[in-house]
Amino acid sequence: MPEQLTHFLEAATEIALAAGQVVLSYADKLAIEEKGRPGDLVTAADKGSEQLILEQLRSLFPDHSILAEESGAQGSSQSEYLWAIDPLDGTTNYAHQYPIYAVSIGLLIQGRPSVGVVYNPATGQLFRAALGLGATCNGKVLEVSATKELKSSLLVTGFAYDRRETPDNNYREFCYLTHLTQGVRRSGSASLDLAYVAKGNFDGYWERGLSPWDLAAGVVLVEEAGGKITAYDQGPLDLNSGRILATNGLIHDQLSQALLHTPASLAEL
Repeated sequence: MPEQLTHFLEAATEIALAAGQVVLSYADKLAIEEKGRPGDLVTAADKGSEQLILEQLRSLFPDHSILAEESGAQGSSQSEYLWAIDPLDGTTNYAHQYPIYAVSIGLLIQGRPSVGVVYNPATGQLFRAALGLGATCNGKVLEVSATKELKSSLLVTGFAYDRRETPDNNYREFCYLTHLTQGVRRSGSASLDLAYVAKGNFDGYWERGLSPWDLAAGVVLVEEAGGKITAYDQGPLDLNSGRILATNGLIHDQLSQALLHTPASLAEL
């Protein structure tokens, strides 16, 4: 099994690096569209990156299924292997030439995130992990932070594209946790948020409104770096729920309790 995981990890790495070059090649010729919701953007780079990833995955692993952000589910639903890919995580950042975006490629084996590669072509940071094989960034072993108290932590989160229409929009939690911690950041790329939890830059991360392709790769990074991943209530993570709580493990209970007991309105903060 380790040999097989290594094979999958190396393949995902090579594909992510190639897709990153596609993303960079479009940087000076942006063609931006909205998918239907305000702020939900797609560019030629998203499409070009996804096309390359799909072609290479189909060539290497024709019996595996794929879940891609732009083109949806492909292949047999009976396969025990599912590649969850985001060809350009952080499209809005990319469209504004803000260098926080990534190619994210994760592999689920029998439903469990097992291999993850997150590559930011703008900075050259390459995050890699596989079950039992550890996590690295540009070859350096990753380890989550040692922060033990929520009040001493730096957190990161994000806001869903439908935040304008739904009251379940994360604003209350963002404000509340800003008061309880040393700060909360919003980067605009879920896969990199998880990567930076794995790297120890952030002590915790939570978000809602996500999709499996946002999370699959980053989950492996955090777990292999010694962190903890659950639902908000510390139950098992469901990639289809759209919600995730990821921490260094030491502040996990504190952050979970804060999320579960966030005041009902901003006026009560």
